[in-house]
Amino acid sequence: MATSTSEAPDAPQGPDASQGHVAQGHVAQGHVPQAPGAPQASGAPQGPAVAVSDLPDVVGRVEKRLLIAGQWRPATGGGTFAVEDPATGRTLCEVADGTPADAMAALDAADGARAAWSAVPPRRRAAILRRAHDLLIERREEFALLITLEMGKSLAESRAEVDYGAQYLRWFGEEAVRIDGGWKVSEDGSARVLVMRQPVGPCLLITPWNAPLAMPARKIAPAVAAGCTMIVKPAPQAPLTTAALAEVLIEAGLPAGVLNIIPTLDAAGVTEPLLRDGRLRKLSFTGSTPVGRLLLAQAADTVLRTSMELGGNAPFVVFPDADLDAAVDGAMTAKLRNIGEACIAANRFHVHADVAEEFAAKLAARMGAVTLGPGTDPAAGLGPLIDGRGRGKVAELVDDAVAAGARVRTGGHVPAGPGYFYPPTVLTDVPAGARITREEIFGPVAAIQTFTTEAEALRAANDTEFGLVSYVYTRDLGRALRVSERLETGMVGLNRGYVSDAGAPFGGMKQSGTGREGGRTGIDEYLEQKYIAVDAPPEPDMDGPEGAAADGARGPAAGRPEGTR
Repeated sequence: MATSTSEAPDAPQGPDASQGHVAQGHVAQGHVPQAPGAPQASGAPQGPAVAVSDLPDVVGRVEKRLLIAGQWRPATGGGTFAVEDPATGRTLCEVADGTPADAMAALDAADGARAAWSAVPPRRRAAILRRAHDLLIERREEFALLITLEMGKSLAESRAEVDYGAQYLRWFGEEAVRIDGGWKVSEDGSARVLVMRQPVGPCLLITPWNAPLAMPARKIAPAVAAGCTMIVKPAPQAPLTTAALAEVLIEAGLPAGVLNIIPTLDAAGVTEPLLRDGRLRKLSFTGSTPVGRLLLAQAADTVLRTSMELGGNAPFVVFPDADLDAAVDGAMTAKLRNIGEACIAANRFHVHADVAEEFAAKLAARMGAVTLGPGTDPAAGLGPLIDGRGRGKVAELVDDAVAAGARVRTGGHVPAGPGYFYPPTVLTDVPAGARITREEIFGPVAAIQTFTTEAEALRAANDTEFGLVSYVYTRDLGRALRVSERLETGMVGLNRGYVSDAGAPFGGMKQSGTGREGGRTGIDEYLEQKYIAVDAPPEPDMDGPEGAAADGARGPAAGRPEGTR
């Protein structure tokens, strides 16, 4: 997930200021659709949403201190940092700013709880996760409001994130009781091969701000299910939801020391001593590829197990035989879901030349009708970006593409007023090599390029160091399978603009990361395999040459070639 290192100035106001306007209380037209078949957690209410004014003061109620060894406590030295509402730029609250000393105290707690927690029966671990799932669903509206206030997305999308995050708790609760092993007879019959799986040990889980419930849940749930203890470092832009999730897990019965939370502005200072300490045995990170490379280098010193879900540059490929209306629907989901601030957001649109103009016109009409506004406003279709730095990066990429010859079909300017809003934007005639085709946008901008052959589309789609997800629209089954197999990404959305699923392995190829989260393999990232060779020679009184051979084979070197060990 892209992060920028310097704040860019706001782009000048464009000539068409009416497009992507900030909501003034009227009903927005052309709302962002929910992903088709979006997962719903069991028990999720489907009736009218609770009015925002009827919700409790979620920011006031949530813990703002560090969680260490089951206790909420201030940071060493008493430092705090501000959490901002991206819709207004105002401070929501102050949160404890963890220090390296706090991080080591958290590791002490995780290491201290390791043996007892790993011995807890799987059914009890599963029950804790299931209870936490149920509590999340019961408090869906409160969690949704908290997500919206600190991250910016609409309440509708935040409710969907609560359901999605809860699914990980339920999924891995069910996987906890399915951790198995293996048993077989050795090749020469002299031993039994016993394979068991055990918790890897204390984990450091570093989570991003763009899904402040789902991303911690996707890492915490398999760690809990596997019997690991952990330290979570949430992103400083959105740490409140992680604290609220921790409160739910504690209420569900998670013992002290299993989960420790260290929000901080000093990410390097907090993580470096943890990564150097031999007691830490696992690192899971979701974030930008440059930061992921740095963490991998540091993890090499102690040969840590690592899982990396890194940046994306997702191609969205539309073939001439595609259902264009379905492709536009999919593009609206793949591009505007989560305000475009997602590693799986469509980044590069490759559309066949025969249908490019029709596709661009339809997409521009849909995106241009989306109304900007605070996520708490039911009239708004799209909320703000996370901060001025993020918005500045998006504006910079758009300006660079326009300067190189791209045409703005809708949007393309920074609106006046408070908050970090940027309008849904469609660019056509985007030249090859423009920065917007090489860098993760992390905003509501669709950059369209054209192709004429399938081979050309594949070359363009794979022409990136990233390989997280691709989207393909075609009615030709043979082409669908052929292209899906040749795309160099860990996931493919085929005639679908939405791929997230707690029951599927989420992850990428190339510089988009290592390992998988979710699905049946997700828990494997938190387990070690141990092989036990059990001596089991044949009975010595067996009749016949087989028995004699077995008798002769007994001894310390039985069944081994000479000179091996």
